[in-house]
Amino acid sequence: MTLLPGDIIATGTPSGVSPMKPGDAVEVEIERIGKLENRVGL
Repeated sequence: MTLLPGDIIATGTPSGVSPMKPGDAVEVEIERIGKLENRVGL
């Protein structure tokens, strides 16, 4: 699948997963491109 600028990747979670809270991190990595980490703010 080819992603283009402006494309959005939406994901979900299975039932039973707790909500995110301040300080939690979301990390996405694409091989040979890099890694992006965002932390949930207060």
